[in-house]
Amino acid sequence: MENNVFEQMAKKYDTDERIELANVIVKEVKPKLRNSRSKSFMDYGSGTGLIGLELSDMVDSVLLVDSSKQMLEVAEEKIFRRGITNSKVICSDFIKETPNLKTDIILMSLVLLHIPDTKKILQKLYNVLNNGGELIIIDFDKNNKVNHPRVHNGFSHESLKKLLSEVGFKSIKIKTFYSGNRIFMNQDASMFIASSIR
Repeated sequence: MENNVFEQMAKKYDTDERIELANVIVKEVKPKLRNSRSKSFMDYGSGTGLIGLELSDMVDSVLLVDSSKQMLEVAEEKIFRRGITNSKVICSDFIKETPNLKTDIILMSLVLLHIPDTKKILQKLYNVLNNGGELIIIDFDKNNKVNHPRVHNGFSHESLKKLLSEVGFKSIKIKTFYSGNRIFMNQDASMFIASSIR
């Protein structure tokens, strides 16, 4: 992940478009957390907490993990300002080094496309989940109009399912839930939600 790009974007990250997209994602994830009041929740690649903090009242604890200190500073400010008591942040890039953590639910929203080694990050997340824990991935469906040297152009459901099961995940479900205009590198695109159990 190109850190400096995200460091520079941090203060201006929460644009109207990003907030709107985050709201769509939050609405899709909420039903999955319906019975998670006692569970620990990690938002991996959380950025400024646009999604993770909106879910904080549905779980026991929220850990926002990001490799950008600046993004997390913005998130910490929100936690303080809103008086959220069950959320904290940690600066980490699991590809480089995975801290000694365990959690019940991991959400990775529009993050996988930025990580070159898809299988490696899925393995790291698998290892952090408690037994029976759930990985929820939100990302873009494969999109041939998108071409960028540092970003995957989305994912096909079949190839992602295959990777998840190779890593050890079970009960893998993937479905497309949203299509929007110019939401992926200025291209019209659709997003999927994938849920897998460790």
